[in-house]
Amino acid sequence: MRQPLWAPSVDAIARSRMDAFRLHVNRHCGVSLDDYHQLHDWSIRERAAFWQALADFFAVTFSAPAIQVLDEGPAMPDSRWFSGATLNYAAHLLRRHDQQPALISVSEAGVREQLSFADLNAHVAGLQRSFDEAGVEAGDRVAAILPNSWQAIVAMLAASSLGAVWSSCSPDFGALGIIDRFGQIEPKVLIACSDYHYAGKSIDLTDRLSEVLRQLPSVERLILVPGPAVPSRLPDCSQPVDHWTDFYQPGGTPQFRALPFDHPLYILYSSGTTGAPKCIVHGSGGVLLQHLKELGLHTDLKADDRLFYYTTCGWMMWNWLASGLAVGATLVLYDGSPFHPSDTRLIDLIDAEQINVFGVSARYLAALEKAGVQPARSHRLDSLRSILSTGSPLSPDSFDYVYRDIKDDLRLSSISGGTDIVSCFALGNPLLPVWRGELQGPGLGMAVEIWNEAGQRVLGEKGELVCTRHFPSMPLGFWNDSDGSRYRAAYFERFPGVWAQGDYAEQSEHGGLVIHGRSDAVLNPGGVRIGTAEIYRQVERIEAVMESVAIGQQWQGDVRVVLFVLLRDGVELDEALQQRIRSEIRQHATPRHVPARILAVKDIPRTRSGKIVELAVRNVVHGQPVKNTEALANPEALDHFRHRVELEQ
Repeated sequence: MRQPLWAPSVDAIARSRMDAFRLHVNRHCGVSLDDYHQLHDWSIRERAAFWQALADFFAVTFSAPAIQVLDEGPAMPDSRWFSGATLNYAAHLLRRHDQQPALISVSEAGVREQLSFADLNAHVAGLQRSFDEAGVEAGDRVAAILPNSWQAIVAMLAASSLGAVWSSCSPDFGALGIIDRFGQIEPKVLIACSDYHYAGKSIDLTDRLSEVLRQLPSVERLILVPGPAVPSRLPDCSQPVDHWTDFYQPGGTPQFRALPFDHPLYILYSSGTTGAPKCIVHGSGGVLLQHLKELGLHTDLKADDRLFYYTTCGWMMWNWLASGLAVGATLVLYDGSPFHPSDTRLIDLIDAEQINVFGVSARYLAALEKAGVQPARSHRLDSLRSILSTGSPLSPDSFDYVYRDIKDDLRLSSISGGTDIVSCFALGNPLLPVWRGELQGPGLGMAVEIWNEAGQRVLGEKGELVCTRHFPSMPLGFWNDSDGSRYRAAYFERFPGVWAQGDYAEQSEHGGLVIHGRSDAVLNPGGVRIGTAEIYRQVERIEAVMESVAIGQQWQGDVRVVLFVLLRDGVELDEALQQRIRSEIRQHATPRHVPARILAVKDIPRTRSGKIVELAVRNVVHGQPVKNTEALANPEALDHFRHRVELEQ
């Protein structure tokens, strides 16, 4: 009989914030909920009561109270939350004013900077004054091209304190990728780094910034944040250029503008691999409540804990990480390569900074295992109690690796959501066990189900991950989509009135979830739907294979599975290795999963947040254009697939 990999003790459950919230609900809402499953069911049935209870539990401060918690329309997305209420997102992240560390910023080169909550408030207050003097008003867009540093957090908080809308890219974006995003939202102020450091190299951004600014006439001012090696020249632009250290002086107390619950807070972007990136607008109140729930309850993050997530400012996990300040936690920020100068660079941070919650991508954990890293033997890890993983499905073998080679007494939380909701549909839970290969379950207030193609709920079968009820962190819409048609087409066209996330998934007997890949990348040989993650899990168990990407190729009136593999240096894709790959897939999946062709490539294309882009590969193989290669971290990788003309033989 299968056993969970980890289960919470009775004492741990009693100490958790999730159980404290259950008791809070019982006391204040006149119910008797005995466990998480009952709590989750109640949070779906009584959504208005649930979200109000959550706001009360975390002492969310409304400048004006809500007239109505939920004004529900006839179908999604036509609903409004906390109508009439006003608040400020930044105010909740800056409620602490003490000397406890708020931000610990570490660079790849080892430079460490620390800001207390008192320091953070002073920096935000100073930058806020300068923004105000520069004419930044509520609704203006403040855009940034910055590394994951303390300056990015300060700038975001100063902008949102005034009601400006924040949007950011990481400095590794190319000029066209930045213009594709910021050109749509027309920012008033651009904050950018002059250079950045990655994998032992310093990259000068001067020419890139010059090109970007020529294409962004809305920008009235450039604020330049110095990097590790300050360039000798300024960008060639017509806009005034201010240096970060000259633009403002820290000091004083920040002021917070009272804003409607659904006032725009962030603009995030779809990956844009099939066209121009969609500009997804997220509201202040919805983001605050959802992140308080996910960080405070599901992650069990407490004041004085230390939270780390390996991310860039161009990925939604940066926005999620920032909200850790709202529960009083310390954020550990890292900028640079996760494997430079050694494979244990991030693991070293756990001990050095006493990190309690350590967040990374599934790809990172798989790479650690492939590199033979065994932190349980080389590091103390006494502070570490939870590992979070997202970006792609976490394989069952990676679950084994974490508990075998990292730490056997921690909660491994595979989490899944997206930029679309800047949060999660399913994630960890301190009250539930961890089962191999499964996300622990849906988040509170999230009516997550698995539907078949006919729109019927299925249990124990694969299908579409949907959310059947409205929730506060649904986007306000897309920028420049006045009638909402593009927004509705993106999420509600498949099943009218129901959010379709685009994930191919199934619900387990434990109530957990298994993600099998993106729905639009599902393979369909012989009319049978196969999730790509089902193939990757088997292939990447093989030591010789570093990574893989599978597509369905149109072939003789049907679809055949073609698998591309990235092999270890010095390994050849000979007949024996091909047979081993096929055998592994046939044995642990099904014969239908076995690829018709297996081909070696030198690289696998990914988005800048690390996600494999099956659709781009599929387009290349079929001779179709890839509309926006600027969205890729390594667009040159597509050339390896363009040259595989032997596919047709």
